[in-house]
Amino acid sequence: MTFPLLRCAVLDDFQGVAASSADWTPVADRVEVTAFREHHASEAELAAALAGFDIVVTLRERVPFPATLFARLPRLKLLIASGMRNSVIDLPAAAAHGVTVCGTASSGTPPVELTWALLLGLARGIVQENTALREGGPWQSTVGADLHGRTLGVLGLGRVGGAVARVGLAFGMEVLAWSRSLTDERAAAAGVRRAASKEQLLGESDFVSIHLASDAGTRGLIGAAELALMKPEAYLVNTSRAAIVDQDALLAALTGGRIAGAAVDVFDVEPLPADHPMRRAPRLLATPHLGYVSQENYRRYFTEAVEDIAAFLAGEPIRRLG
Repeated sequence: MTFPLLRCAVLDDFQGVAASSADWTPVADRVEVTAFREHHASEAELAAALAGFDIVVTLRERVPFPATLFARLPRLKLLIASGMRNSVIDLPAAAAHGVTVCGTASSGTPPVELTWALLLGLARGIVQENTALREGGPWQSTVGADLHGRTLGVLGLGRVGGAVARVGLAFGMEVLAWSRSLTDERAAAAGVRRAASKEQLLGESDFVSIHLASDAGTRGLIGAAELALMKPEAYLVNTSRAAIVDQDALLAALTGGRIAGAAVDVFDVEPLPADHPMRRAPRLLATPHLGYVSQENYRRYFTEAVEDIAAFLAGEPIRRLG
């Protein structure tokens, strides 16, 4: 039996690797795939781009799918998001519009490596010194911050935070951890000390790394008052969720020199507009949300997206969200 081809859109394929990261042949006779390398900034722009598609594959939580967008996409039948949790997809609205929403496995390689790349980059002025070397600038212009013997504060001692803490211990750092649910026993089992409060952690740490989920209890957890508690020579690293740190407060702290620096991989608006102040902030090492961008994660995401499509076509959807 011959079926009409369904159209599948892959959003935000910035590197142009969606097609090569997985074997799409299991659905090639039923599905025509189009990858969008550019980001659609507005709902109207996105609705216009997706009007002719039956299936959409979206990465992470970058693209919101509210009820208003589902209403503008009557042809859409299947939405696939990487990971098994997504706070920006209105699942009841999807169900009301007859859209099946499926996920994939979460990141197999959490952003531990990127966290340490950013932290070390800050501590040793890697970007500044590399730029000067390449451009014929001064030979040595920074004095690196030591890690051995310094205090690493980890906000959130879960899977990622615990792995970050273990690396800190390997560097000879004292590790201090805090979250609302952290107990002395869990901290001790990880070989770290539990801070009595986030305020204690911020005040005592030379480096602070954030590894918390974004929810009502953590949004805006680090604001102007919290940043003011940090040592002037301390650094903040956020590879977790942008909403945990008040972006305006962080910009003010960096501009005013109230902390030594920050490294950020997540932002309130992604991709960052060309004129966004975070692109020009002093003392900031910034990357464009690279924490999950790895060969293994992309292979996992897109392979399971193909599996989701095949199962949907067979009338037996898998990894359903909601």
